[in-house]
Amino acid sequence: MTQAPLPPANLQFDLAREEFVQIAAMLRQETGISLANSKMDLVQGRLARRLRALGLGNFAQYLEIVTDPEAADERRQMVNALTTNLTGFFREAHHFDYLGDTILPEIARTRPAGSSRLRIWSAGCSSGEEPYSIAMTVCAKLPDWQCWDARVLATDIDTNMVATGRAGQYEASRAGTVPESYRKRFLLRLDSGTVQVAEVLRDLVAFRQLNLLGAWPMRGRFNVIFCRNVVIYFDKPTQRTLFDRFADILAPGGWLIVGHSETLFRLSDRFEALGRTIYRKTA
Repeated sequence: MTQAPLPPANLQFDLAREEFVQIAAMLRQETGISLANSKMDLVQGRLARRLRALGLGNFAQYLEIVTDPEAADERRQMVNALTTNLTGFFREAHHFDYLGDTILPEIARTRPAGSSRLRIWSAGCSSGEEPYSIAMTVCAKLPDWQCWDARVLATDIDTNMVATGRAGQYEASRAGTVPESYRKRFLLRLDSGTVQVAEVLRDLVAFRQLNLLGAWPMRGRFNVIFCRNVVIYFDKPTQRTLFDRFADILAPGGWLIVGHSETLFRLSDRFEALGRTIYRKTA
């Protein structure tokens, strides 16, 4: 059987309004992300790559595929294409300063006798720069961290981003925001113009695919949760539910760190604001 020729690389795919509405509804059901009507061009551009890869001629054909109950793999590809993955090492650097200068010393000072457990969750870790920034901070700022039972959990809904983070290789230009002392200690420059994250960090960080709206299989509580520039894509009821779940899984007095444009105001009464999008669990 002769395979149908792929469409020309420059073929433009027109996304009808009703097709956008259907795709937006699917994305919200799968991830909780709400797409405004202004995102129609973004959806058209990102999913056009999937249509070309599949040899399709229009979005109607694509919807036939992703609405098939047996098409879980392509729905995952759709989610990967439509989720935003803007990140960087030590982005919003004050959060890492606070982690290293305030949170970790307090945890070390007040830990129960015989306890050395430290758990930090990077929820919505994208390609991994955030959890590796957390891990660098732990290694540099927590005295005798090697003697601790310390782990950083890094989760994202995008399977491609999880794989990138787990590999721990990045273009060298992306390392410019890493403090110089950390670059020398934790990043190995490769001949290919990339940097490799040190093995000690890759051992400290565990990458997992996770949908924040689904079940959370983690056992035990976290001391700190980073969930930055993620909930901004959810509606208010979903944000309220998510913040409540974060409070449930945080240890007493644990910290929640959110993005620069996010707030818990009128969404949760279980945290106190410490300033600069840093919150502490109170209930």
